[in-house]
Amino acid sequence: MTDETPLEHERRLKVARWREEGREPYPWNFPGRVPTEVVRTRAATLSSGMEAESETVRVAGRLRAFRVHGRTAFADIDDLSGALQLILRADVLGEATYQSWLSDLDSGDVVGAEGAPALSRRGEPSLVVRQVHLLAKAIAPPPEKFHGLQDVEERLRRRYLDLLSSAETRQRFRVRSLLTRETRAFFEESGFLEVETSVLVPLAGGAAAEPFVTHSNYLAQDVQLRIALELPLKRLIVGGLERVFELAKCFRNEDLDTIHSPEFTMLEAYWAYADYLDMLGLTERLYQRLSALAATLLPDVREAQEAAREFAAGPSRVDFVDELERVSGITGVLDKTPDQLRDLARAAGSTVPSDSPPGVFLDKLFEHYVEPTLDRPTFVLDHPISTTPLAKRHRRLPGRVERFEFYYRGFELGNAYSELTDPDEQERRFQEQVDARAEYRYAYDADFIRALRHGMPPTTGIGIGIDRMVMALTGTPSIKDVLLFPLVRST
Repeated sequence: MTDETPLEHERRLKVARWREEGREPYPWNFPGRVPTEVVRTRAATLSSGMEAESETVRVAGRLRAFRVHGRTAFADIDDLSGALQLILRADVLGEATYQSWLSDLDSGDVVGAEGAPALSRRGEPSLVVRQVHLLAKAIAPPPEKFHGLQDVEERLRRRYLDLLSSAETRQRFRVRSLLTRETRAFFEESGFLEVETSVLVPLAGGAAAEPFVTHSNYLAQDVQLRIALELPLKRLIVGGLERVFELAKCFRNEDLDTIHSPEFTMLEAYWAYADYLDMLGLTERLYQRLSALAATLLPDVREAQEAAREFAAGPSRVDFVDELERVSGITGVLDKTPDQLRDLARAAGSTVPSDSPPGVFLDKLFEHYVEPTLDRPTFVLDHPISTTPLAKRHRRLPGRVERFEFYYRGFELGNAYSELTDPDEQERRFQEQVDARAEYRYAYDADFIRALRHGMPPTTGIGIGIDRMVMALTGTPSIKDVLLFPLVRST
């Protein structure tokens, strides 16, 4: 490679020399390997300077450091379970083999080691190595040991280097996977059936968002990437599945900031014969369970411990209109004309188009005045009807719908409502969105109206952003840091 550094060239020469000697620097497997935590656990039962000579274990990981002290060398390796010190001794490996490894190994190499668990004289869990195996020669050196990747953009563009150099990053994404698995388990235990619906759809509905558009050569027509999971899952409720959930990617052709990404992971669940208060109870139990798990997995992360305490204490409940009027000082928000709401939203810094539906202005006002105050777990209930075209009218409060949003750390974690099941009212509300001719509107899904005409039972549903859930429970400030490969501008 023309841009290869002298250090990379030197490492590549080692690869060539190994192959000339009939040795493979990139072998096919390393059977019998155990996580390094097995050795650390065993070493903890030993006395300082003691070795479990009768035992043999095999570990593997990435070489972090290599320190030579005469006829003894110390190598630190990392795997997903943590770090382990390897002790290489000339009297154990043989002088020639020992010297060969000193010249062959470099930081960043993936190595395997076979030997006996031990506790060094300084109390360090270790493995006294009897055999060494090169499993992958690293041509390119790893990021600088103590600081890793400091450039934020570089961390996002080359996540593999961020993971390679940061145990914290590896742990965060491990925790994300475990929280996602626990979420699935919770809904399955609650009687919900996991399903998969289409990513490519004729019409992206279920939210007010701009879709990505692509083209099907076979169909000779444009198709869209879904922006939500809602309408297909409601069709399944009509079909009699009763309790369903999907955990999958959605896509919105919009900006990327600390809590938004064009590609994100959603869980949506729909529950027949229940209402939004039933879903509220289910959501509270879900977050209590998830926050307790995050606290267990992240014992040294203050935000994870705080979240577990907050959710265990129980969320607060506030009324959308009452809280907006209380915090903003605005009175009679439900009686304001669209023009008055637009002016209030503009005064609060909103730049949404003038022809947006009134509900958009109300949402922007709430976002500006109230959301930053919602630091602890809070259910915001009973939104104005203009904010939610897919929710059922409130049974007691005129001009409202039965809806809640769930907030923590100042941003929304979930959105739920008693679903609108009246096909005629749903058609009218869709038409109102179309007539608004605004940027922020719901698409008119005629097939969904046809489905509702077959009768949908009373139903509640919720959408939960998995990325934001992970942010909230791990104390991560930006959504980019909980996405393995976030979308960034090309260099």
